[in-house]
Parts: sequence; C-alpha cells; structure tokens
Amino acid sequence: MKIIDAQIHIWGQGTPGHMHRQVPVFTAEEMLAEMDEAGVDAALIHPPCSWDPDANALAVDAAGRYPARFAVMGQFPPNRPENRHLIEGWRKQPGMMGLRWPLILPEQQAWLLDGTLDWLWPAAEREGVAIATMGSLFLDDFRRIAEAHPGLKLILDHCGLVRMAKDAAAFARLDELVALAKLPNVAVKATGAPDYSTAAYPYRNIQDGLHRLFDAFGPERFFWGTDITRMPCSYRQCVTLFTEELPWLRGQDLERVMGRGLCAWIGWDYDFG
Repeated sequence: MKIIDAQIHIWGQGTPGHMHRQVPVFTAEEMLAEMDEAGVDAALIHPPCSWDPDANALAVDAAGRYPARFAVMGQFPPNRPENRHLIEGWRKQPGMMGLRWPLILPEQQAWLLDGTLDWLWPAAEREGVAIATMGSLFLDDFRRIAEAHPGLKLILDHCGLVRMAKDAAAFARLDELVALAKLPNVAVKATGAPDYSTAAYPYRNIQDGLHRLFDAFGPERFFWGTDITRMPCSYRQCVTLFTEELPWLRGQDLERVMGRGLCAWIGWDYDFG
C-alpha cells in the first residue's frame, strides 16, 4: 500500500510558528529522510509563507527535483489585485496541485466578508484548482462558499476541528462538520490528529470522533496526513495510528484514506504501481 501524507512543510528561512519545530531551515532532503524512516512514499507540501516568504518557490523546486515524492498546494497573496492572474495556468507549475491559505488571522478572515476574495472562488472553480483552508475557523462562511460554487473542490484542514482545542473540546462542532459532508465538493484532511489529544498514543479518546468524520465523508473525501513538524509523536506513529489502531479502517477504504483518495481529489497523477 502506498502512503501519501496530505500535509507537510519545508522552509529555508524565517522563524516557524510556535507550534512547529524551532529550526531556521528544514529541507526537502531532511523531510525525505524522515518519510523514508516512517514508511511514507510521498507528501503534499504546503508552503509556510507566513514565516518563509519564498516557501512557495522552494516547494515547487522540491517537487521538480523529486517528482515521485512531492507535490504542492501552493499560495500567493490573494488580497493583491495584481496577483489575480496567477491562478490562470496555476497547475502548470512542476508538481502544483492546488492552493492553500490557512486564513488564521482575523484580518485574513475579514477578506471572506469584505469582498477581497470574491474573485477567488469562481476563478478557482473555472480553473479546476482545489483550495484547502482552515475552514473550522469560519464554518458558516466556508459552507456559504461551498454551496455557491459546487464545482470548486474545497478541503478542510486538520480534521476541521476546533483549532488549539484538545480532547472533547476539539470536537465541539462535530455535528456541523458532519452536516458539511452532504456537500459533495467538500473534503477533509485528517491531518494533525494526534495534536488534538492529551492522551498517550494511540489517542483512543479521539478515535470515535475520527470515526464519525470518516463515516460522514467516506474514504474518497477523508485524507490521512500529519503536519509532522508540530506533531507530539513520531512520524511512524502518525502512520500506524491509522493503519493499525483504527479497527473500522481496513482494506480498500484504508488505501483510499492513506493516499488514493487525496490524489483523486486534487488530480495528482501518482503512480500507485
């Protein structure tokens, strides 16, 4: 079974956000070494432009040099009108699969309401470019966008759970997330799951919540991943949490969750052999 991580970061400068490893540089080669040790075949790079303004170019370079190992969910400043043309032919860049903006800051979330991003959703829908975001921070607006643009593939980051919350509090809006699954253009990255638990591996207190998300979205729209540079456990444990510890995830469903579903969703023509 091929295993593809739905979210990683590499960077060449800057000070990482406090949740991530406090190292000034984390290269593609360092990432590959950790992937090999954990048994991860490929990974989707999300450029951390919040601390490395050149991260998008770095990711494209890595995907160009290691096309069998990396692809990219890139970004550019979407609030600048002069950048709007960049979405045209966006996927023609080496390994480029889509776009991702966390929209964590309040001023960025304001763009959802003040018209700043009104151009983005129809443009991405027209270009066939999937967009990932921390939609858990603005679920009502996320639903509004998904309903208004049914041809736009949207991905909820980090299980769609409550950011920074732990244990049961992380699943406080689970019913709303499950309801979003009725929209066929919405998927969930099951990234960062271990960080939502204060328990020890295998984090049994969050497994029921993960099961509900899987049941709602199904194996084609529920993507395993890590965001490994901020995980409280080893890379290998991030893998085995899903491949060994979830009794309801087996067979072809497991293969889809561990990579096939993600590749189909974003159009990554990965060689599964």
